[in-house]
Parts: sequence; C-alpha cells; structure tokens
Amino acid sequence: MATGFLIICMATAGFAMVAQRLASTSLTAPMVFLALGYVLSSTGLVSDDSSHALLHPVAEITLVILLFLDAAQTDLAALRRRHIWPSRMLLIGLPLAIALGALAGAVLLPTWPFVAVLLMAAILAPTDAALGQAVVTNPNVPIRPRRALTVESGLNDGLALPIILLFASLTAAEMDVNGGAWLVFGLKQIVLGPLVGIAVGALGGWILLRAKARHTTSDIYEGVGALALAGSAYLAATEIGGNGFISAFVAGLTFGGIVKGACKFVYEFTESEGQLLAWASFLLLGAALVPEAIAHLTWPMLALILISLFLVRPLAIWLSLIGTDAAPLTRVFFGWFGPRGLATALFALLVIDEIPAEIGEPILHIAINAVWISAVLHGITAAPAARWYGRKLSESGTSAETETIEHSAKPIITRRHSE
Repeated sequence: MATGFLIICMATAGFAMVAQRLASTSLTAPMVFLALGYVLSSTGLVSDDSSHALLHPVAEITLVILLFLDAAQTDLAALRRRHIWPSRMLLIGLPLAIALGALAGAVLLPTWPFVAVLLMAAILAPTDAALGQAVVTNPNVPIRPRRALTVESGLNDGLALPIILLFASLTAAEMDVNGGAWLVFGLKQIVLGPLVGIAVGALGGWILLRAKARHTTSDIYEGVGALALAGSAYLAATEIGGNGFISAFVAGLTFGGIVKGACKFVYEFTESEGQLLAWASFLLLGAALVPEAIAHLTWPMLALILISLFLVRPLAIWLSLIGTDAAPLTRVFFGWFGPRGLATALFALLVIDEIPAEIGEPILHIAINAVWISAVLHGITAAPAARWYGRKLSESGTSAETETIEHSAKPIITRRHSE
C-alpha cells in the first residue's frame, strides 16, 4: 500500500514538472491519472478498499468547491445580455441533449423503465472543460469560442443536477423503492438546496464587501472564507434535507453576483490547488471504478456512449445555435468538445444507492466508461483539432468567431485553466 501511494506522489510531482509542455500535446492530465489509477489497482499496489474509501470524500469536496467557484465567476447579467452562444447551449442544448440521449437509450436499453433512461441521459449530459484543456487554453482558438465553451462547461453540471435528482426520484417511485417517500425526498433536495444556497451566498457576499470596506480582511483570508462558504452551503443544505451540490452551485452564483469580482481568490484557486483536487479525483476514479466498469462494459452500453459523444451532443449543440452568428464550423467544433468528466461520475455515484441495483449499477458502469472513453477521445483530438479550427477560421476570415466576447471587455467566467 505504501508503495502505491509513493508512486502516486512521485507521478504527481513528475507530471507537474512537465504539465505546461504537455498542455500542447494529446496527453492530458485526466488521461494520465485515470490510467495511473487503473494500473495501480490492477497490479494491487493500491487496494480497492482504500481507493473506494478515499474516492467519495475527495471527489465530493472537489465537486463542491468547483461548483461554487465556477458559479461565482459567472456574470449572469452579461450572460443574458451579450453571450448568446453559451446561453443557447445551456438553455436549449442541454435539454435537447437529454431528450436525444433518452431516445437513443430507449432503443439500446429496451428493458429499462423510460424514466431510468431519462436519468441515464441526464447523467451523460454535463461536460467538463478539464478534459479538453488543449482547447480552452489554446491561443490558436479565438477567445470568443474558448469563452463560450468554458462558460457552458462551468454551468451545465449545476443546471443538470436538479434534473438528475428529479429523474432519480421518479425512477425510485416507478420501481417502488420507497415510492412516494423517495419522491418527496427528491423534491426536498431540489427545493431546499437552492434556498440554502441563496441565503449562504447572499450573507457571505454581504459580509465580504463589508469586511473589504473596513479593511478587516485580505486576499489570503478571503480565500479561506470562500472555501468555508462553499462547505457551509453544502453542509447546511444536507442538514435540512436539501442537496448540498445544488446549494453550493446556487451559493456561488449568488455570492458572485454580489461581490462582482471583488474576491480574487475565486479566479485563482482553480488554477493551482483546484488542479490537484481534480487530478486526485481522476486517479481515484481510475483505481476504484474504472476496472469494474470496463469488466461490465457491454455492446449496447458502448453504443450508447459513442452515440452520446458523436451524435447526441453535436446534434443538440447544432440545433441550439440555429439563428445565431455561429458558423457551421464553430457549431461542429462546439458539438464535439463536450467531454464527460468528474460531474458525470459523481452524479452517478450520488443516485446509485437510491435506486434498485439492477438499474443503479449499470448506470454507474455506463457513466464511468463514458468518462474514460471521453478522456481518451477528447484528449487525443483536442490539440490537433484546436489548431485545425483556428487555422480554418483564419483562412475564412470569419469575423463573428474572431471578435472578442461579443464586444465585452469583462469575462463572464474563467474556468480551471488560464487562457
């Protein structure tokens, strides 16, 4: 066991030393750490028990912090006024992806209750920019498309979660697993989580502005306070039966709307410490869940995953951007770069214990297989596709894609990687 953890520490230190150079290649951090976890588990250097024990707390902490910080960086007023691409992808593309994914699932998983198919489609819908790092950090890609992708991936996991919880509760009710009681529980999670998030985010934002006005805090301590707010929103919601992840996301939106960029930590943490949390989460996913998921991968599951990546997401994004100034090339580019990551895995883990095992375990296996397959496919295509896309735009001289954020000087979100 000690040998396994020594390898993890050394591999993490070694990767950090070459991470900047690797950012322009097809070898991404999620690919490396998923593979490392898989190898350590397969060779017995890290036991299944230890990796499972660590996975839940590490991954949940990571998701809570990133949900809060990603949401806190969002300027909702600017998103509504000027940023038509991410707005369309979130408000039209996300529901379309769930609907189209459910249609594909109904064909490939005919024995499943349709509400369980909807649940599976919703779990596969959120995207993760960390898996397409070479795209959102590549200077060959104009800033407006990069911003659109980072905004969408920064918000769609928080928007998808209430839908996932609703479908999970309906699945439990459909299959008579505590039927109505679980439905009430699910509705409480969806309703109480946002209420707690609004209260915590508003109070935290007001206190921060007061403290800055009176010079009783500093940038360092503001960061500690921001992390504590994320944890407070999560824990307060769970104490009263609400969903802590939704609460953290809503608290971040509320906090960010009040402080309006006054907390520099919000923009800096995900560029440093947040990276370590994400790497650890992918490594533990690789060790704890990927081996079992691969062992249970069936042809219908694989077909559903590939359809989700190659057809469902691209078609949903294409349709959502009809009527905008996005060129056909940009729609295709956006449609492909919607990798599945930490949120997909965590949301599957979140619902697996609340629905029957005959549905819950296959959902988890599909989700985990989707994550590693996406990590490979999007990882190896990110850098070359970004260069090709940037070159094609330069050759065509498409002004809509090359202008900077629809004439807005202020970014509405900065997600996980500097540009």
